[in-house]
Amino acid sequence: MALPSLQVFHCLTPRPPSNGCKTTMATLSSAGGKTMLRFSPGVWGSAEFDSCRLRVVGGGKYRTLAVVSEEGTEVENGGDEQVEELGQKVPERDFTGTPYVPIYVMLPLGVINMNSELVEPEVLMDQLRVLKSVGVDGVMVDCWWGIVEAHNPQAYNWSGYKKLFQIVRDLNLKLQVVMSFHECGGNVGDDVHIPLPHWVTEIGQKNPDIYFTNREGQRNVECLTWGIDKERVLRGRTAVEVYFDYMRSFRVEFDEFFAEGIISEIEVGLGPCGELRYPSYPAQHGWRYPGSGEFQCYDRYLMENLRKAAETRGHSFWARAPDNAGSYNSQPQDTGFFRDGGDYDSYYGRFFLNWYSNVLVDHGDRVLSLANLAFEGSCIAAKLSGIHWWYKTASHAAELTAGFYNPCNRDGYAPIAAMFKKHAAALNFTCVELRTSNQQEDFPEAMADPEGLVWQVLNAAWDANIPVASENALNCHDREGYNKILENAKPLNDPDGRHLSAFTYLRLSPVLLEKHNFMEFERFVKKMHGEAAPDVRINSNEEHAEDSSAIQQ
Repeated sequence: MALPSLQVFHCLTPRPPSNGCKTTMATLSSAGGKTMLRFSPGVWGSAEFDSCRLRVVGGGKYRTLAVVSEEGTEVENGGDEQVEELGQKVPERDFTGTPYVPIYVMLPLGVINMNSELVEPEVLMDQLRVLKSVGVDGVMVDCWWGIVEAHNPQAYNWSGYKKLFQIVRDLNLKLQVVMSFHECGGNVGDDVHIPLPHWVTEIGQKNPDIYFTNREGQRNVECLTWGIDKERVLRGRTAVEVYFDYMRSFRVEFDEFFAEGIISEIEVGLGPCGELRYPSYPAQHGWRYPGSGEFQCYDRYLMENLRKAAETRGHSFWARAPDNAGSYNSQPQDTGFFRDGGDYDSYYGRFFLNWYSNVLVDHGDRVLSLANLAFEGSCIAAKLSGIHWWYKTASHAAELTAGFYNPCNRDGYAPIAAMFKKHAAALNFTCVELRTSNQQEDFPEAMADPEGLVWQVLNAAWDANIPVASENALNCHDREGYNKILENAKPLNDPDGRHLSAFTYLRLSPVLLEKHNFMEFERFVKKMHGEAAPDVRINSNEEHAEDSSAIQQ
């Protein structure tokens, strides 16, 4: 067939590719049904290339946009092969016949509004039908403390959640429900704002020490400090009593959904973002990746706890947090505490970090104990965050400020896994889609190793013989990310056949449901289920049109 010859001049990719193509600045325009790339004068050195045509080349992780010009001559079919050489195909592992890993999809954060009403139920029902059609097992939803118990203590409004759960049941899907005792808003991916209950923030105005606090006295209102777990400062109740009453109310209100097996798991929020960690890297206070973060123990309740611990140890002068640990955006080597050979490994440093991490473990211990009491034998879980930056340094500074005492000479996750084991709780871990090589390209200064961290945490949990589930930390629509999740979900040649107990995808959105993205997602679901997943792709004309449309948007 006669085709215009193609010549590739530039490739546009998120980062400079290994094939030698260079990136350049350009603007997009559309005319005559074609998407055009218009460069600044002089970029090409010739006016005839001021406007050129786009072509999608490669596949999967190698998909790029090529700028081409039409020479107007006839060529053989091999003319396209020159372009396709840019997209090398990587052999993929066959997951057919591997263990079945259930797939859940997180619902949008604002699916229930501040009046406890279900938002756009018809639209949601249509989206859930689409998910059901490709074999998704269920959905995850946050039950926000700031919505349900918004105005007065122990006055709960579950009405919107009842309607939502009925829709999920009617579609024969399962539910993972999160007891969300934190604020929504201010974190990566948060598109709505749901504060803590109004009656709690009123208490906080008079007693700001109910919140985590940093060295400069900044209060973090995202969740309550663990220092008040056993302090009667919430209208006569302790924090853990408030959490228990909320969970018990939910269990009674939705008894039929437990009895019918619709609710498959309760995930218990244990800190910021629902994760068991200190709020050590808050973007609202100026933290930017890959800062080490700051210790969050300066409220008067935790400082009193530290004073007692120091006195018990016989060194009352240790009743202080480090004064040489830098600020939110410090790098470990620039601080006296976290640098190689720094104070983190001194006698005092080891005492402080042990105390700081024990407070975290003790909080999880208390709340999960009450969760088991509230939910009467139902499956419970809790989430750990994947703090992978500075993992390749000796101190693991970002993990230390978050409460994970995991320097290079200590396993900081084994004690947490043991606590989960005590309560028969599943461990839900994040960042399973991230590759260390990509982090090294994008942020080489961060010394990040998400793959090493995931391997350590998953093995700590498996060694403790507890179920391990996971979710992606960031939006994921590409095959590279899905393949990394699959590798972690079902480790190759594991002699014990260990695998994730479930995976929860973050999150349901119009972008996920776009044709190309959803085809990749469906393929991923089949592989997680151990089914055959043929490599079905959109034909080139459809692909070009859709990609051009997405680019223009």
